[in-house]
Amino acid sequence: MKYSLYMESTPNPSVMKFVTNRIICNDSIEINSLKDAENIPIIESLFNFSFVISVFVSQNFISIKKSEEVDWQDVAIQIREFILERLNDSSLGDILIVKKNKESQKNNLKESKLTNIEKEIITILDEYIKPAVESDGGNIEFKAFEKGKVEVILKGACSGCPSSSITLKQGIESLLKQKIGDRIKEVVAFEE
Repeated sequence: MKYSLYMESTPNPSVMKFVTNRIICNDSIEINSLKDAENIPIIESLFNFSFVISVFVSQNFISIKKSEEVDWQDVAIQIREFILERLNDSSLGDILIVKKNKESQKNNLKESKLTNIEKEIITILDEYIKPAVESDGGNIEFKAFEKGKVEVILKGACSGCPSSSITLKQGIESLLKQKIGDRIKEVVAFEE
């Protein structure tokens, strides 16, 4: 079965989401440089476009963050056709992206050491927040919980999005407070 692909704008004007009709990744991966894209041919080749800053891949979509030197209206169709051609290249087949994100592997190891409230926060993020964030071309991961402060990592279209602070406060923080109560004081984005 051949891939089909359509484009979708995101709340982040620098990021365009390219959605496929098939699963292309068993984990979410954010790649911020050609060096990080090693052994993932399609991502390596996307970094040949001078305006590509980062690539985020999850399940059935690829979100691409571009530099300000170009407008999406000038390059989106070219990128769409390029990705579609690469996905349907029989030499690549389904080996597109099955690489596990190193951070996810570390998180899985730490998961057994999580407190009950941390597990509850992760469950709420996974069930209520992640689907909405993914529909916007991004991802959210739990980073830490200490003294009422929840730290999350924003990836893909959510990273650097102008509306992410509103989403954190009015969306995520209020939902966690509603579900967990006054043990949640604030939600902040982890800055690397």
